[in-house]
Amino acid sequence: MEFGTGCLKVTPAHDMNDKTLGEKHNLEIIDIFNEDATLNSFGLHYQGQDRFVVREAIAKELENVGALVKTETHLNKVGTSERTKAVIEPRLSDQWFLKMEDLVKPAIKAVLEDGEIKLHPKRFDNTYAHWLNNIRDWNISRQLWWGQQIPAYYYGDGKEDFVVAETIEEALVLAKQRTNNPQLTIDNLTQDVDALDTWFSSWLWPMAVFGGIMDPKNEDFNYYYPTNDLVTGPDILFFWVARMIIAGYEYTGKKPFTNVYLTGLVRDKQRRKMSKSLGNSPDPLDLIDKFGADGVRVGLLLSASAGNDIMFDEELCNQGKAFTNKIWNAFKLIKGWEVSDAIPQPESSKVAIEWYEAKLQQTLLDIEDNFEKYRISDALMGIYKLVWDDFCSWFLEMIKPGYQQPIDSVTLAKAIEMLENNLKLLHPFMPFLTEEIWQILENRTKEEALIVSTWPTMKPFNASLIADFDNTIEVISGIRTIRKDKNIPFKDSIELKIVNNDKSSTYFDSVVSKLGNITTLDYVSDKVEGALSFRVKSNEYFIPITGNINVEEEIAKLTEELNYTKGFLKSVQGKLSNEKFVAGAPEKVIEMERKKEADALAKIATIEQSLAGLK
Repeated sequence: MEFGTGCLKVTPAHDMNDKTLGEKHNLEIIDIFNEDATLNSFGLHYQGQDRFVVREAIAKELENVGALVKTETHLNKVGTSERTKAVIEPRLSDQWFLKMEDLVKPAIKAVLEDGEIKLHPKRFDNTYAHWLNNIRDWNISRQLWWGQQIPAYYYGDGKEDFVVAETIEEALVLAKQRTNNPQLTIDNLTQDVDALDTWFSSWLWPMAVFGGIMDPKNEDFNYYYPTNDLVTGPDILFFWVARMIIAGYEYTGKKPFTNVYLTGLVRDKQRRKMSKSLGNSPDPLDLIDKFGADGVRVGLLLSASAGNDIMFDEELCNQGKAFTNKIWNAFKLIKGWEVSDAIPQPESSKVAIEWYEAKLQQTLLDIEDNFEKYRISDALMGIYKLVWDDFCSWFLEMIKPGYQQPIDSVTLAKAIEMLENNLKLLHPFMPFLTEEIWQILENRTKEEALIVSTWPTMKPFNASLIADFDNTIEVISGIRTIRKDKNIPFKDSIELKIVNNDKSSTYFDSVVSKLGNITTLDYVSDKVEGALSFRVKSNEYFIPITGNINVEEEIAKLTEELNYTKGFLKSVQGKLSNEKFVAGAPEKVIEMERKKEADALAKIATIEQSLAGLK
């Protein structure tokens, strides 16, 4: 109420909101501008003058006649051209429109009713529905000097004096029929100067790329159309995707594709979309020079869950580079091993191969499921963990021969086979590195390229092997923790005594012995006195004390840790005994506190057991 004079200005020809208001109240549309932004006859004595000049002149004239009360400065948001920086102001003009009401019906039915076309992720169905159910006629003309010119030809001075035809010769025939004037010539026709909207050309892409518009019966078009998948960004779901679907049904009666996978948009740290005009987009060639092509791909794909935007950071690419280095080093390690046909395969290598084959099959099952659901980043993350954690960190350690010792030929052949299967899974994401390793690994020909190799076959696998090895990892970690805390070098072999309360599988004992440098691994019925201990689930593991351990220092250290843990337990139990806290806290918080209590109780039992063995 404090702003302005209380008088409402309505200019339907020069403001989009005013045009809506004018249509509602049947106001006259008065266009005061010529095409060059000078005033027309409505401008009276200012006719022919530029609008910026007239604005200053009007203010001065109002002042001269005593009609100007005062002037105030107001900040206003004014649009400008990206290229020319010229001020952009709306102006009513004649345009070509495509009537959309009936055209969109098959596209609505295909996505929202029949499911003939699926959007991934499905939440974009709502966006699609909002746009198409509220469709407006499409302005397909643009006032540009490039593009496909509107195929409309004027034969008179009136706006309705036109014909539409593919060529000017056809237009002449139609114009003669329309005017009943056989004397008309091509010189009497003028083609509309507007060009077609870029999206109006682009919506033909699925058909035009195979010549399906000009020659709909050609072999390529009939083989490739419709295709399976379209991958694009959600920002052009309406501008391109929906319109391709509309055109497909309109011109062929068929859908153009079955699935639409909508990626996220890459944005900068300020959440701005990457664009040339903002200059916030990194040069991909610079990134490739720094991190490698596969490093850039993996770094971005690991963070690109369907439909979610990526806040770009070079650290993502650095993660991808680290992964490529890990794969390359694993390849170099395997190729660097000497092989011998004379030595038998160790038991630890045999069970390691069985475990990794099961793990690979489990991962293959998971990534196939993710591919089916178009969860591409989840599929890559599954492969990433398989290669980095399972293959490089565990499998290669389990089969690695002793220092300067050869590896048996059976194990090496299996290691190469497992690496090849990894390369196949990685190839869609890392085509350059995987193809190079594939070629070097077996000196293959171009006809044997990885890109045309067979995808790994899915087979039944022993899930219990995977579960048993997860338990084995905890055992090995426990042994390594004791070695680290008690400064027991790995070169010093130790004994391991186990109370197998859980009746756990002993299948991986050879692996525990190798990776823990255990000379003697025995199962006993009761705890071992004079030993360090740790617990995995209900099983108890004892490492007899060696001369490297100062018993008095160890007792003091464990006593201090025990007292701290008891204090921590007391504070947690204090919270859980507080009725007000339990009644008011979220369920997840209560669960977390109960887990803290259980973990503290288990740790106290383990420390007390270790102290008992030392005293």
